[in-house]
Amino acid sequence: MRLRRCGAAAVLVELDSLTEVAAARAALADLPGVVELVPAARTVLVSFASGAGRLKQVSELLDNADLSNAPVSDSRTVVLPSVYDGPDLELVAETAGLSVEDTVALHTSAEYTVAFCGFSPGFAYLTGLPEPLRQPRLDTPRTRVPVGAIGVAGEFTGVYPRSSPGGWRLLGRLADDTDALFDPARTPASLLAPGDRVRFEAR
Repeated sequence: MRLRRCGAAAVLVELDSLTEVAAARAALADLPGVVELVPAARTVLVSFASGAGRLKQVSELLDNADLSNAPVSDSRTVVLPSVYDGPDLELVAETAGLSVEDTVALHTSAEYTVAFCGFSPGFAYLTGLPEPLRQPRLDTPRTRVPVGAIGVAGEFTGVYPRSSPGGWRLLGRLADDTDALFDPARTPASLLAPGDRVRFEAR
């Protein structure tokens, strides 16, 4: 673990794994004066209302925390109705050594956790992807991935909240009646937040 000052009122905690990130985020959640916690793949940014003595506070708290286990979350579960007709579904199935039907069943049988958000507003990196579906990105990224596309890349699965370039292997898409992943007119604007549990439900 490594701590870095970020401006006058924030501390960046550098960690070694997603498990440590989740554990550190949980430990820091109740620290007095915290305004925002921003997890990423290997860091947590802790922003405070004021910065005096905060580096020491963060250091002391995390030195006494168990960062080896991700905490059990009491966050909500979000179900995403999904249609599995993606252009890379057969590629993912072949690479995994599974039938298309078993690939869909495997993806929908898992419960995922939002590890962090990034890339674009509303994009959530979901952990919990079954091992056979952990596959590399495409050799050549697409210049346009449609909104709602469901993809896998490495240890993550996720859904594109808006049309954008992207290199993830696409399994399908969200059903048309699914709530928007990001809506600036909604509070909160993002449907998914770190710590949320997510399940995909085949239509």
